[in-house]
Amino acid sequence: MKQIADLHIHSKFSRACSRDLSLENINRTCRIKGVHIIATGDFTFPNWFFSIKEELEEIEKTGLYKLKTADNADIKFLLSTEVALIYKKNGQCRRLHIMLHAPDLKAVEELNKYLDKKYNIRSDGRPILGMSAEELVKLCLSIHPKFLIYPAHIWTPWFAVFGSKSGFDSMEECFEDYTKYIYAYETGLSSDPEMNWRLSALDHLTLLSNSDAHSLPNIAREANVFDLENPGYPELYEVIKNKDVNKLKYTIEFYPEEGMYHYDGHRSCGVCFSPKETKKHKGVCPRCGKDLVIGVDNRVDELADRKLGFRLKEAPGFKKLIELDKIIAESLGIKSRGAKKVQEEYNHIIKNFGNELDILMDIPLEKLKINISPKIVEGIRRVRSGELIIEPGFDGQYGKVKIFEEEEEKRFAQASLF
Repeated sequence: MKQIADLHIHSKFSRACSRDLSLENINRTCRIKGVHIIATGDFTFPNWFFSIKEELEEIEKTGLYKLKTADNADIKFLLSTEVALIYKKNGQCRRLHIMLHAPDLKAVEELNKYLDKKYNIRSDGRPILGMSAEELVKLCLSIHPKFLIYPAHIWTPWFAVFGSKSGFDSMEECFEDYTKYIYAYETGLSSDPEMNWRLSALDHLTLLSNSDAHSLPNIAREANVFDLENPGYPELYEVIKNKDVNKLKYTIEFYPEEGMYHYDGHRSCGVCFSPKETKKHKGVCPRCGKDLVIGVDNRVDELADRKLGFRLKEAPGFKKLIELDKIIAESLGIKSRGAKKVQEEYNHIIKNFGNELDILMDIPLEKLKINISPKIVEGIRRVRSGELIIEPGFDGQYGKVKIFEEEEEKRFAQASLF
């Protein structure tokens, strides 16, 4: 059974996250997007965990949950959170974001009870914990042996296991004796599978891609496509633990150049460099004279033991996408994806074709042309084939994606007059 899973999102209780991120709204958005399994996010936050217990119910002892008010179990919630670890190790301050998936509510309650005694888990949906990575793994496994623990967005400069600002050079350096209990890693928006395949040390781990959504529209901008016999926590756990490439079919990817940390640079100085340019400038910003923020592409190149283009044989495939409302916005010549006209067209398309991910990946273009304007269909085709113009993101600034060049914009505008 095909199951599209986004295993990392946040709630309305996380800093810099939308107030619209309620369980009911997440459920509705997943139906529109075409997602079957979605993270609850933020289960360490007391108010959100209360909502989880009050509004969700377990689906037939599967370890997954559904809205109590939902007519069916089409949308399944996985107990999940992201935590921030800040601590000193080997004379350096480490800042890591770690994903946790829990097998049941009891396990979450025990973990929350312990953390609430020692740390502040009530100020933010993504709590900051003053413990090491290995201490966190030990704690979770002492509560339940089937907690899933893995590093989030592993290359992000400031808060990641391999981050250029505060990370490590290997999983073993980070997790020490508990490395054997780490079964997966998350690519993050600024890297894709091809980039991660360059590091042979990751070969045995399951590559996961998740949205890290801070708002409803960003759900499933990255996701994982499984083929599950009995969709539930036990099967998901085994697939991820054992890197079962027969059941994890492919991942849905952001174009990594669009990610906020793909290239090096200084946002305040307007400086964006490729790794080659950074090397030329010896890692120093030519405008302010300070060290550049080293991005994901450069950091991958630093740790990689394989050349770009290496294809890992035993690995799921991947598909790069751009969200439908972004395609519509550019096709209509509108800057904001949230504009009324964009959303009206988006809702019209969803009404006619079912859900966003089917439209972006699977429905034949000839069929889409029946009810969608030629320019939007051409935009979908180009996204599928990677025919895009992208200015890479850097130092916390998203990259800029262009589907159509200026001359094409004029031709489409002229054609629409006849």
